[in-house]
Amino acid sequence: QVQLVESGGGSVQAGGSLRLSCAASGYTDTSYCMGWFRQVPGKEREGVAGITSGGTTRYADSVKGRFTISQDSAKNTLYLQMNSLKPEDTAMYYCAAVESFRCWWWLLLQREKYNYWGQGTQVTVSS
Repeated sequence: QVQLVESGGGSVQAGGSLRLSCAASGYTDTSYCMGWFRQVPGKEREGVAGITSGGTTRYADSVKGRFTISQDSAKNTLYLQMNSLKPEDTAMYYCAAVESFRCWWWLLLQREKYNYWGQGTQVTVSS
């Protein structure tokens, strides 16, 4: 019954910044790994960034140094700070979660390992 709702998407010029948020509800007492994924028409959903309940992070090579994933457990909210945005970052961005007992750091960007998904928020970066 975990529900995830993304927000914060929009249009921005290349070089600009956006911060995406993912509000989670319906959590049990178990801990979760969470991640951000993105998808463009005609391509499979790809992992962008992930974080374990302990704070270990992993990023796709294409966003390293530009994106930062973080979480505020008290607010049940996941964030993705996106800086130095490029047109190739344009995509629908999705928040995802999986129970921690099924999660290891090297799996954080593997979409098939996640059980729960949000509906997505669109990010468009213009040149």
